[in-house]
Amino acid sequence: MKPGVGNERPTLLIVDDEAQILSALQRSLYREGYEIVTVENAAAALRILEAQRIDAILSDHKMPGMSGVQLLERAAAMSPHTVRMLITGWTEEIPPEKLREVGVCALVTKPWDDAKLKTTLRRVLGGAQAPRRTEGDSDIPDRSSDYSLRR
Repeated sequence: MKPGVGNERPTLLIVDDEAQILSALQRSLYREGYEIVTVENAAAALRILEAQRIDAILSDHKMPGMSGVQLLERAAAMSPHTVRMLITGWTEEIPPEKLREVGVCALVTKPWDDAKLKTTLRRVLGGAQAPRRTEGDSDIPDRSSDYSLRR
């Protein structure tokens, strides 16, 4: 069954080593209709991925033990259907080629804009499908409407 169809709500796994960030994201997304699971480290996120279907992961990048990019790389191998997104205040440290290689579809900057984040999640989790990229499209995300990398 497609996420968000029928009685099934899309499951969003949020990973961040800062409890206040997890709490703020959960409060922001509470009424959006997602089943939200939060964890404070990559190891816990991998255990969740093994145990249940996750439709999307929103992971912090700078975390102790394993970076968000490393987590999303492992998540891609374990659960290829899972949408992968990164949230960070350090966007300039992550090469765009690495984001493409890992299959990151959205790069959310901290501090985030709630409306843009919600638009991005609707797009990747069951709302409107993002338009296909064409030759000549920029690899820089268009931040005017959402955080999506794939346009």
